[in-house]
Amino acid sequence: MTPSTERVFQIFKELNQIPRPSHHEERVADYLCQFAERLHLPYKRDAENCVVISKPATPGHEGAEPIVLLNHMDMVCVGMSDPLNTPIDAYVENGWMKARGTSLGADNGIGLSMALAVLESKDIVHGPMEVITTTNEEDGMSGASQLSKDFLKGRKVINLDSEDYDTITTGAAGACLQFHRIPVERMPAPGGKRRWYCIRFEGGLGGHSGVDINKGRCSAVVSAWAILAAIYNEYDFDVASIKIGEANASIASSAEIVLTIPSGEGSEFVKQQEEMMNEWLREEYGDNDPNMRCVIRKCERQETIINREAFKALMTCLEQIPQGVVKMSDTMKDTVETSNNVGRIETEQDCIFVSTHTRSFIDSEMEALSREIADVFAAHGAKSELVMSAPAWQENQKSAFLQLTSDTFQDVLGWRPRMVAMHFVLEAGFFVEHYPGIQMASIGPRIVEPHSTSERVELSTIEDIWRVLIELLKRLS
Repeated sequence: MTPSTERVFQIFKELNQIPRPSHHEERVADYLCQFAERLHLPYKRDAENCVVISKPATPGHEGAEPIVLLNHMDMVCVGMSDPLNTPIDAYVENGWMKARGTSLGADNGIGLSMALAVLESKDIVHGPMEVITTTNEEDGMSGASQLSKDFLKGRKVINLDSEDYDTITTGAAGACLQFHRIPVERMPAPGGKRRWYCIRFEGGLGGHSGVDINKGRCSAVVSAWAILAAIYNEYDFDVASIKIGEANASIASSAEIVLTIPSGEGSEFVKQQEEMMNEWLREEYGDNDPNMRCVIRKCERQETIINREAFKALMTCLEQIPQGVVKMSDTMKDTVETSNNVGRIETEQDCIFVSTHTRSFIDSEMEALSREIADVFAAHGAKSELVMSAPAWQENQKSAFLQLTSDTFQDVLGWRPRMVAMHFVLEAGFFVEHYPGIQMASIGPRIVEPHSTSERVELSTIEDIWRVLIELLKRLS
């Protein structure tokens, strides 16, 4: 009899009471260590707060090859004004689990909950096991990249960080995350009769900047650039602040720009620009992102503005760098090979901050495009910082390990999953570098709209993947 998923959901509820944005995983790492201590299981925690918990084999299976269950403990926090102090309010509706007003954290909280439930269970048959949970997977992968060579013993890895229920992910794009900073001079806001406006873009779907990049959605970066470019030659305006996007790994779903124009120029500003932009949004994105809209309202006067040279540099850089799909794959049908996403833009005290997330299945193409983007910013006085460069990964789909995983799906669920490479980034490339001979199969329940407030997970698929996982562990033992 298959152990129930009830404990999986209980653990997930516990995790969602622990704020866990990238770079701030201390509390969830504490939770994992306390979990191991309660079960009297040995564990290790490194300087990056990655945690590995070891569990002896079921009696009689001590001679089996060690198996690793891999997850990450951080999540992309969208819709949270204070991610460090905002628990997730999850609920179930029509067979799906969702969150009220925020991202859900099913990526990768559900997989982690499964792994912990396996550690806790006395009924699941398995060989020697290691459950490793990494940090900062969503925003730099510093946890995986800094793992020591002796942190892990196993060489067969079941990665539970997958969102396509009917697939075994056997490859992932590489990724390069860069931060660019355009120098800014803050100046006193002009006096005299002026009008102040806040331009907002809201209601966009946003989504994952890898798997959703080819779905025709509106990036608020693109729409914000479009309206600013449209009014550039018509109005004598100054910009006080810009805030676009929610996370480096997400398609920006919102934007807010505060600017000022001489009062004599503003009589038709609101009506004309709102109508123009909303018509453009309907024409360009009505089918794929129908709720994105532009709203312009008067606002209070600000104390400072940014110098026009910095604003022009930003506009030129955004015009010159690619955004969205750069190239489709010639060898993988309907799969994006190379892309670039501008995740966040924000005016700070002394700079305009811009993040770019470049992905490709071909490492050399990713590196070349990343250099080109950095060169564009450098030509306009910006400094670029390489935050993360993760290698692409491709597993041998004919390996005995992957065939056993596929056979387990067939025998447990009655159908055979596809084996695919996905245009998201997994930590697998770093594991292959650190641990020679490692093999990995990535599986998971159906998670829709990760990295957005629409994130949801289908409950029946959690049950199915749980059954596959338990049977796979038994066969591997």
